[in-house]
Amino acid sequence: MLILQAERDALLKPLLAVTGIVERRHTLPILSNVLIEKKGGVVSFLATDLEIQITTASPDELPGEDFRLTTSAKKLQDILRAIPDKAVVTLESLDGGRLVLKAGKSRFNLQTLPADDFPLVSAASQPQAVFSLPQRDLKRLLSQVQFAMAVQDIRYYLNGLLLQTEGNQVRLVSTDGHRLAFAAAEHDGDLPRSELILPRKTVLELYKLLQDSDELISIELLSNQVRFSFGATVIISKVVDGKFPDYNRVIPLDNDKLFLIERLTFLHALQRAAILANEKFRGVRLVLKNGAMSILCTNSEQEEAEEELEIAFQGDSLEIGFNINYLLDVLTNLPADTLQLAFGDAARSALFTIPGNSNFKYIVMPMRI
Repeated sequence: MLILQAERDALLKPLLAVTGIVERRHTLPILSNVLIEKKGGVVSFLATDLEIQITTASPDELPGEDFRLTTSAKKLQDILRAIPDKAVVTLESLDGGRLVLKAGKSRFNLQTLPADDFPLVSAASQPQAVFSLPQRDLKRLLSQVQFAMAVQDIRYYLNGLLLQTEGNQVRLVSTDGHRLAFAAAEHDGDLPRSELILPRKTVLELYKLLQDSDELISIELLSNQVRFSFGATVIISKVVDGKFPDYNRVIPLDNDKLFLIERLTFLHALQRAAILANEKFRGVRLVLKNGAMSILCTNSEQEEAEEELEIAFQGDSLEIGFNINYLLDVLTNLPADTLQLAFGDAARSALFTIPGNSNFKYIVMPMRI
């Protein structure tokens, strides 16, 4: 029985939006599948790993019968990707739980599992806070902090990102224990004080799906969930159960060695020096003296890279070491042309800010080299 006919992209684009969370091998085989449902002319795609659930729909109304089925997300994705652009795809349902996909002279016979067995993340109680932001603003905030999230840290609450609302501000904070990134955006309304920790996987998927546009994304903070709705896409995610550290305590307020520097000039100098950085420890030494900053990297073969930048700095000299990747991360992801760097002594964390902007802070701990 013919159940659907559509151009390849009308199926592939919404499918790609949900398959990023699908695990190839799962203890529950049905979680490797995508739930495809057609009601009227709308075809929706849903995937979940029980922690996060993403639903989206085809942009255009499509002809065909109403149906619900699940089939392998990755196999369907790979087949649609391999089919020529603009090709017309037909889906047919066969007795015995088979799905037949045809395009031109290609034919694929896929296994399905019952849609009624597909586990859905149930919606939680009344939201604690609901607000909207332009997608562009949230994407910019995420880009400024997501790189500082921990990866598989035993302190599980660091493997994510703090989302905090209060008054007219929305704040995002991430830390892996060695560096911390803080970004905030102003909001028109008066928001209640609330906070939750978004899992790392949710942050990465959300960032991937957000458009660089003024279209709004609605964010609902629930007791143990968060819901993002934008366009035809809805993401429901569990939140990390834990207490995020008090980030205000680690922001150095009395660093007295201050100067401005062009972001790209600093970034390119670090990228060149990083070529000869130790592959394991990734250390870089910054040497401040009147009017100049030297950037020094060495490795186990006794090779050395040195860069010198002119800076408007007058004061006591300082030599301080960092993990060069921590510096490259912030300089790569920040859109500002100019940064202010604030140092204390060789044992104190450095503070990166944007001049005239209190809505971004990056703190990085020094390392002994």
